[in-house]
Amino acid sequence: MDKVIWFFGPSGAGKTTLANKFSAHCQGKNIKTVILDGDIVRQGICKNLGFTKEDRNENIRRIAEVCKLMLQVKITPIVAAITPYKSHIELVTEIIGQDRLLLIYVNSPIEVCEKRDPKQLYQLARKGIIKNFTGISDVYENTGGEYVEINTADLNVNESFNDLLKKIESVF
Repeated sequence: MDKVIWFFGPSGAGKTTLANKFSAHCQGKNIKTVILDGDIVRQGICKNLGFTKEDRNENIRRIAEVCKLMLQVKITPIVAAITPYKSHIELVTEIIGQDRLLLIYVNSPIEVCEKRDPKQLYQLARKGIIKNFTGISDVYENTGGEYVEINTADLNVNESFNDLLKKIESVF
C-alpha cells in the first residue's frame, strides 16, 4: 500500500484503537506498517513542543515529514493524531500529496470522549490544569475536505473497524 493512513479526531474518539486494529490487519496481509501515535510522538521527536497553535502546527508538520520518508522505503505509516485545525489537514495533504493520503475522521461527540477518557485529561482541562486542550479550551475545527468518517459514538470497536474496512475497501 502506497498511502499514509491518517486517523484524526478528538481525544478519546478511538483513533489509536482503530489505528492498532488497522495495523494488525495490514500486517496480516504482509503490509509493513508503523504507527505514529500523537501521544508517543510527543515523547520523542516532538518532545520540545507544547500545545500552542504554532507548536501544534510544527508537531503535525514533523509527523507528515516522517510519513513521507517512510513511504520512500515502502512502509505504510498509520497516524493517530488529533489534528485539530483545518490548516493541519491542508499541511498534511501538501507534504504527503492527496493521492498518497487516506484521511479517516474518527468522530465522536466530546461528551462521549469525556466518558471514555482513561487519563482524565478532559477533567484536568475543565479544571484549567491542562491549557489549550482540544474541544475544551481550544477549538476543534470542522476539517472539510475529503475523508472517510467513522462515527464511534454508537458503535463498539469491532463495529467501527468493520465500518472502516467497508468504507476503504476500494483503496485497500
